[in-house]
Amino acid sequence: MKLSETKKMVWAAFLLVLGWVLPFFTAQIPEIGKMLLPMHIPVLLGGFLLGWKYGLLLGVLTPLLRSLFFTMPVMYPTAIAMAFELSGYGIGAACLYQKIPHSFKGICLSLVGSMLIGRVLWGMSMWVLLPAVQPFTFSMFLAGAFANALPGILLQFILIPMLVYIMQKEPIPS
Repeated sequence: MKLSETKKMVWAAFLLVLGWVLPFFTAQIPEIGKMLLPMHIPVLLGGFLLGWKYGLLLGVLTPLLRSLFFTMPVMYPTAIAMAFELSGYGIGAACLYQKIPHSFKGICLSLVGSMLIGRVLWGMSMWVLLPAVQPFTFSMFLAGAFANALPGILLQFILIPMLVYIMQKEPIPS
């Protein structure tokens, strides 16, 4: 899907707002939001569809601005750590997808790689940020990055490849 810079900016703005709005659907039960990871979906889509620059921008801005505007997630350490994590998703999805053939399998492989990159960045940032509050252990990393996030990971594996594949095959009308 070839997009002009103007269309990329419009899509990035749409995905940014989507990243702010989707968590409202799970806001009544914060544990559900932490499991379904609604902010991750627009950032991953941005990385795949708009490239690494927009993936990075969406990854950094989505959690930080949502924290400033809506006070959720809490800025320190959650939103800051999420900014590292989501920027890893956006850059990882874009860069890996650029190197791998644009097939359904390529989308899935790029998604796995970007998820690992983002989760490692989240763990490293929490390891740096959290000691001011409490020690960050390896078991906390495994629980936060994988065990508690499993429903969201599954949701991403269902939605992201399907949406990216469809949007790559069906160009956006002018």
